[in-house]
Amino acid sequence: MGALLVLGLLHAYLLWYGDMLVPLALCGAVVFLARRLSPRWLLALGGLAFATGTILTLTLTWSAAQAHPADLAAWRQQWTPRPEIVAVEIAQYRGGWAAQMAHRVPAAWEIQTWYFVTRLFWQMTGLMLIGMALFRLGVLSAARSRASYRALGAFGFGGGVLLISLGLWRSFATEWDLLDYVLVSQEFRYWGNLLVALGWVALVMLLCERGWQLGRVAAVGRMALTNYLLQTLICTTVFYGHGLGLFGRVDRAGQFLIVLGVWAFQLLASSAWLGYFALGPVEWVLRWLVYGRRPSLLRSSPAAAQV
Repeated sequence: MGALLVLGLLHAYLLWYGDMLVPLALCGAVVFLARRLSPRWLLALGGLAFATGTILTLTLTWSAAQAHPADLAAWRQQWTPRPEIVAVEIAQYRGGWAAQMAHRVPAAWEIQTWYFVTRLFWQMTGLMLIGMALFRLGVLSAARSRASYRALGAFGFGGGVLLISLGLWRSFATEWDLLDYVLVSQEFRYWGNLLVALGWVALVMLLCERGWQLGRVAAVGRMALTNYLLQTLICTTVFYGHGLGLFGRVDRAGQFLIVLGVWAFQLLASSAWLGYFALGPVEWVLRWLVYGRRPSLLRSSPAAAQV
């Protein structure tokens, strides 16, 4: 976890402030202590941790709104996308790497301090514990019945999409009012995301049970850390000033096409790489650092790439 933490700090402050490796490392160090608990305890603690994220957000936001009206007014001003603030951010990210630091450093620091303590820690710890429980119960290894996966998928996608849609509708209905978003709309999305994730788990397990060939997807998963960092390198090169400088110039449809392009590239590249190498490049370096000895990078016999 220490090596992952260092890598995350470098990623956050040098490349992209939205880094999730630092929270993963810190939460993982805590969750490691629960590795011997039963699935029932893991589910209970995971649900409690996840719910704590909601309780803290609602309590702190409501208390601040009632006790500190001046702070609330400043928060509302920060929340409102004023043209001059947007223009400064666009100029920073269309500039060189050094110019980007003026926005990247304080943004990363806020995520890794206040936001982590009040929200991310509880959310990610809860998800990790729930994931550990599902693994122990055989849910993540296609060991359950098709009927159970169909039920989980219907519940996850049905309930999750409903909650997220309600949150989105509420945001537009209230014209994205700050307090209403934080206290209501955001929480619909928070819990809806958990349910949708369960829906995706069920769908993937059903596909595996039906014998679908998911080799390319599995290759991306085996190189998850490499692919995570590669997405940062690709997208910062596309959008930031040290690359193509498209920050603020691409509409939603264009962004969607870029996402599809990155995904397609990583599906092909990951499969091709693992046809010749045993590990992703970042995974290889990290394993070397953790175990203190260099692992073999080349496969004993190169395999054909997945089709």
